[in-house]
Amino acid sequence: MRILLVRLRQIGDVVFTTPVVRALRQKFPDAHLTYVVEPAAAAVVLDNPHLNDVIVAPRARGWRGLRDDLALARRLRAGRYDLAIDFHGGPRASLLTWLSAAPVRIGYDVVARGWMYTRRIARPRELRSRHSVENQWDLLAALDVFDRAPPDRSAFPVEMTADAAAVSTVADRLARAGVEVDDPIVVLHVSAGNPFRRWPIAHFVALVDALVKDDPRRRIIITSGPSEQHAAERVIAGARVQLQASADRVLSCGEFSLAELRALLDRAALYIGGDSGPLHIAATTSVPVVGLYGPTLPVRSAPWRGDHLVTESVDAGDLPCRPCDQRVCAPGDFRCLTLIRPEQVFEAARRAMGRSRNLEFRIRNSE
Repeated sequence: MRILLVRLRQIGDVVFTTPVVRALRQKFPDAHLTYVVEPAAAAVVLDNPHLNDVIVAPRARGWRGLRDDLALARRLRAGRYDLAIDFHGGPRASLLTWLSAAPVRIGYDVVARGWMYTRRIARPRELRSRHSVENQWDLLAALDVFDRAPPDRSAFPVEMTADAAAVSTVADRLARAGVEVDDPIVVLHVSAGNPFRRWPIAHFVALVDALVKDDPRRRIIITSGPSEQHAAERVIAGARVQLQASADRVLSCGEFSLAELRALLDRAALYIGGDSGPLHIAATTSVPVVGLYGPTLPVRSAPWRGDHLVTESVDAGDLPCRPCDQRVCAPGDFRCLTLIRPEQVFEAARRAMGRSRNLEFRIRNSE
């Protein structure tokens, strides 16, 4: 059996499909599984042990994009897939799924594109208080061989395999920055490309100050996406002014690729960040996570992993405008983010690290 999986665009959305990938491999151990993904999120699945092949679909505009898509469509059709599942539902993904000519094509029943699938799954247009992994899992119901109940988080966690080259690269970068092997590292991801998910710079500075003063051994590594490098520099500069003699505790080790970020998080004692791709990369590791949620809800996009792994979610509480579609801020002041105080996040960080230490102690004493 040959199965084609299509999930274009965002990093977190690709991460959310990985429990389904594992489930398909378990159900069809001899199947050939191919995954189509765009370059930005390709690293998430390139080394996935449950996949046989990953096709990276380049994104280009104009005639180049059309040329690339026609070439990709020919490649997919030549693959003679028996089954194609579109986890995305966008125009390009649905078209590629249809052009694959797989006799069974599963996707969401979206307006104007549902006809491209042979089996359609209803997807309400309103924002639901339901995890995105469960939404992806719905597509398996069309196969009639999977339990319709939500998957178990421990049995079907999100996954991203560590890359050996990235592990070596990150170790070298940390050593050059003066980070010792036993230094407790806190990775703080600054902001997000979406303005609806940006926590204020001053709040980040106050949080870094509190984390270092709480434990001067900590090394705070500030990360950001390419478009947020200036914001990261402002956080680092502001925190160093606040910390003065302890300014060397705050580091920037340059930009990390997704594979390098995954490797860095294996070295970390804690990850803190908003609801963006790096948060979901963190969810694929065992690092304790503190997630900040503004327009989105933790119930929809908090780390999907077993209860034995520590996760803390911080938000501004019930607001009439939450969740929103992140197109227009109705109040105009992004209150869902600005109302999250640094003190709240600091206390969540302390709880997360405390819970993690307690879990490690219990595990050691049970062996």
